Amino acid sequence: MNAAVAPSGAALKLPGFWHRALHHRSFVIGAVLTLLLVLAALLSYAWTPWPPNDMDMANKLAGPSAKHWLGTDAFGRDVASLLLVGARASIMVGVIAVGIGLVVGTALGLLAAARRGWVEEAIMRLTDFSLAFPAILSAIMLTAVFGAGIVNAIVAIGIYNIPTFARITRGSANAIWSREYIAAAQACGKGAFSITMQHVLPNIAAVLIVQSTIRFAIAILAEAALSYLGLGTQPPQPSWGRMLSEAQTLMFQQPLLAVWPGMAIALAVLGLNLLGDGLRDLLDPRLARAR
Repeated sequence: MNAAVAPSGAALKLPGFWHRALHHRSFVIGAVLTLLLVLAALLSYAWTPWPPNDMDMANKLAGPSAKHWLGTDAFGRDVASLLLVGARASIMVGVIAVGIGLVVGTALGLLAAARRGWVEEAIMRLTDFSLAFPAILSAIMLTAVFGAGIVNAIVAIGIYNIPTFARITRGSANAIWSREYIAAAQACGKGAFSITMQHVLPNIAAVLIVQSTIRFAIAILAEAALSYLGLGTQPPQPSWGRMLSEAQTLMFQQPLLAVWPGMAIALAVLGLNLLGDGLRDLLDPRLARAR
């Protein structure tokens, strides 16, 4: 009988999170790319090769050189400096817009799971209605009323994130509410709010963290699209999306003007998606055991 006894808890104990993380290829690549994005934005506050709005008209549309590492645009501005400063807008929009969606959407999802009945039905129908207004359409409506600008873009993207977080939170929370330890907590006299904060929210935090990284990538894409359409970041503030918009008429004269911001957007989105995939694998106990 002793030979059939399961291994001890120490033998089954998984390696530490960071040990597993450093051996997870998607997580490492995503973390490096995301870190580079953050460092680029931070570096732009202290140093750029050239002041981003300085014009060198004698060298406009120049290719990469020792003077201008990634060349210059149609106004003679240094492209490398514009890319560094443009990272600020992407991160700011991503952080604030995802924060709006995370806070409001999570609160609605937790309320729906805790109250059930008509409250849950009303919240879910409201999120369904919100999904009919994507970020770009919402930004166009806000622009028509309040004018174009990065604030309206952030609000539009934030509103677009709310139903996604609400639905994910509600589905994950419903699964927790069906557990036996929740029934035990209710039997001990704990209220819905106490159970939600002490048991439900901590158990779905990993899901929300993973979703936040994915929505961050989508927010960067949305900001670039809105800036491309002239609805997001406004001049003279540099933006990757507006750099693409300005480069579209110069594709045959200087195609690299479209390559650099396009590559920056692609790498930022790729890094955040890989980071999200890695976090999902590392934070899911079933996938962690499989590794």
